[in-house]
Amino acid sequence: MSSLNKGVRKVEVALKWDPSPLGEPDHDLDIVASVYTADAPRGAPAYSVHFDSRSPDGTIALTRDSRTGQGFGFDEVMTLEFDRLAPVYARVVVGVAIQQTAGRRVFGDIRNTLVRVREGYAELSERDLSEVSGATCAVIAEFARDGEGRWSFHDAVRGYDADPQSFVSLMGADSPR
Repeated sequence: MSSLNKGVRKVEVALKWDPSPLGEPDHDLDIVASVYTADAPRGAPAYSVHFDSRSPDGTIALTRDSRTGQGFGFDEVMTLEFDRLAPVYARVVVGVAIQQTAGRRVFGDIRNTLVRVREGYAELSERDLSEVSGATCAVIAEFARDGEGRWSFHDAVRGYDADPQSFVSLMGADSPR
């Protein structure tokens, strides 16, 4: 949490992975965020941000997008500005999906995956995706607004066997709480 009584305000979710071996199709992983209203926190998302897009109000944006995992540091980065998100929204679920264009791939097929969630310099979570190695998609974090308008972070890793489009409709349906 950023400071006592203020809750989570602005978060960066970052993802990295090793490129595929020479001669194999590229691994393309994507960060996905789905936003839910207070009226339907487990229903259909009001909107989702993924694949080089941003939210309608600009509070959630994919600022770095890689299709190969090549480069130094984190390959995909998404920023979420909770302190600017309209009061109608009460829940945001963030996940990672593997594009399946070159055949079925699971997280166990991709080397050195790492997901980091941080607020400023404070690390909220950092983990590889080995615990969901047989999945094609995974929820990696949830954020919820309380009755007083403060956002909280919930560390969550749940794997799914779905294509990226289906994952968007599944990712917010269940919760560890």
